[in-house]
Amino acid sequence: MFHKILIANRGEIACRVAATAHRMGIRTVAVFSDADAHAQHVQACDEAVHIGGASPRDSYLRADRILAAALATSAQAVHPGYGFLSENDNFAQACVDAGIAFIGPPPSAIAAMGSKSAAKALMERAGVPLVPGYHGERQEADFLRAQAEAIGFPVLIKASAGGGGKGMRIVQRSEDFTAALASCQREAEASFGCAQVLVERYLQRPRHIEVQVFADTLGQTLHLFERDCSVQRRHQKVLEEAPAPGMTPELRAQMGAAAVAAARSVGYVGAGTVEFICEAQGDTVGRFYFMEMNTRLQVEHPVTEAITGLDLVEWQLRVAAGEPLPLAQDQIPLRGHAIEARICAENPAQGFLPSTGTLRTLRTPQATRFTPGAVRLDSGVAAGDAISPHYDAMIAKLIVHGDTREAALARLDEALSALHITGLQHNVAFLRRLARTDAFAHAQLDTALIAREHEALFGAPQAHAQQQHLRDALLGATLRWWLDAAPSAAAASADPWSRRDGWALHGHSQRVLQWRWPQPGGDQTVTVQVQQARDGSLRLLWGDASVSMQGLQRPERHRLLGQVNGQPWSAHVDRSEASDASNASNAFDVFTSAGHTTLHWLDPLAAPSTQQAGNGQVTAPMPGKVIAVLVAAGDAVKAGQALLITEAMKMEHSLTAPRDGTVAELLCGVGDQVAEGVELLRLE
Repeated sequence: MFHKILIANRGEIACRVAATAHRMGIRTVAVFSDADAHAQHVQACDEAVHIGGASPRDSYLRADRILAAALATSAQAVHPGYGFLSENDNFAQACVDAGIAFIGPPPSAIAAMGSKSAAKALMERAGVPLVPGYHGERQEADFLRAQAEAIGFPVLIKASAGGGGKGMRIVQRSEDFTAALASCQREAEASFGCAQVLVERYLQRPRHIEVQVFADTLGQTLHLFERDCSVQRRHQKVLEEAPAPGMTPELRAQMGAAAVAAARSVGYVGAGTVEFICEAQGDTVGRFYFMEMNTRLQVEHPVTEAITGLDLVEWQLRVAAGEPLPLAQDQIPLRGHAIEARICAENPAQGFLPSTGTLRTLRTPQATRFTPGAVRLDSGVAAGDAISPHYDAMIAKLIVHGDTREAALARLDEALSALHITGLQHNVAFLRRLARTDAFAHAQLDTALIAREHEALFGAPQAHAQQQHLRDALLGATLRWWLDAAPSAAAASADPWSRRDGWALHGHSQRVLQWRWPQPGGDQTVTVQVQQARDGSLRLLWGDASVSMQGLQRPERHRLLGQVNGQPWSAHVDRSEASDASNASNAFDVFTSAGHTTLHWLDPLAAPSTQQAGNGQVTAPMPGKVIAVLVAAGDAVKAGQALLITEAMKMEHSLTAPRDGTVAELLCGVGDQVAEGVELLRLE
């Protein structure tokens, strides 16, 4: 076995490989770019080598620098992870030439499967089923159009060297073929440096099912069952699960045998994935056809680990070191059901536009990390880290396992509800809605599921659900503000004049807060009145709503518990700690079992209303006492200049001029008790 390996990658997969290597007693070397000097994968490894600038082409795609780092640190092998150089046969060959083991297939196998057209020709000779189509070398437009007409429309034009959904066009009619072909070829040339395409019959309701294969250097090749990756957006996977719903034992054996035949046809070694496109037949799997082979470990490999209990990275290391596969085909277990959700920094409502920023909050459910468990969370970032524009937008992979698919679905929803992220846009709420759709819940899977369920995923929520969501958000934000403004420690005071538990000479104490609620059709402003009784209980009122809160507790800084109208209630509330003058410091992120809502507190001291500024009015932002008057009638003042000081809730508040002007009239004096909203001074 190796004593030291270099991990030629970053982020989650680099941390994943390092975790298994450390468990096996293997030292690890990280490589990092300018942007990743303090990244999690650097901290996870025993050594680290800087290899260049933030752009991948200046660092993680620099094979020469990575090899130099491996030689300089005496690494015996290189693990490429996925992405970057993982399927680059030239890099694999360079490792071999340098006397360094490449933890992956032989360069010849990578090259053989690198071209979709060449790979399909190989599969045809190996007897692996293919979608009817043309995979040859001729690329004249008229010839390809004739092939498409012979296949029958609709057809799919696909870049031969492509991947990730680029260079693909669905053509429904013969008259649209030539324009679609030209567009596809341009995109293929720009993305992959190769304009060659293939043309295939387009399956109307295709399912994307892939088989995990493994081969050692001693001639043994086997499969570790299948994964369903049909749920996609822009041809990129969103949810993956194993085993595939609706898969019969007979079809599993056929598909597994075809995958093994595909691997053997190219002399494969190590971990690989043979991808099939299948015809959906209701909730079952129909005929399958070879699509492509990924000559590396897949992002979704943890669902296979969950149902088999195996460590695929350990298998990769053992095979690369020349050891035999640890198990035979009939020894591989298949237990329960697993689902993986990719947690990404993106805005689903804006076409899944990637998002960048700092992870202000990353609170996770109780989970294992890089090892199978009921709930597993693999990530290469932590709270405080930045998601930059240079690399993939994935924040984490959430993997759940249950005895049945229904149990796994319930666990997925529970785990997603406990995953709290702030600081940037993300897809957690979208994933919860997606997993709850009738189509996914009942395994009516195909690659168009997200488009088909568009209304359920992106439509306006029902009024009742939206009001319930708002209620919990207002409760959480208001109660967090209340506790921050009046710490409970002060409640123990024996002096009734100093206590902050709601004691008042007459009736109850009262505060009024205004919240801004961002909505797609325009922000809404909600005014909440908080009343505290002498026994410390609270009553919150807004619009026609009224709720009572008893037994409010704060066991942790961000966690609130209590009884709302006699029913148990809880929330996590994160308040932005920004210290600048922007309203970001007034953002309250509320997480409940129903989901996540952001509300913004409208600080009456920080932002006088436009109307008040225009009228020159200065009003009391809250009930209190005037303790200082800093100007006199007739004084000229500048915008932002302090005019009055009031005291409320044992704190002093400076009231400033909303604009330049002259003090026209003072309407209060030192010592006056004033109510919220009362006009104190007027400018002209």
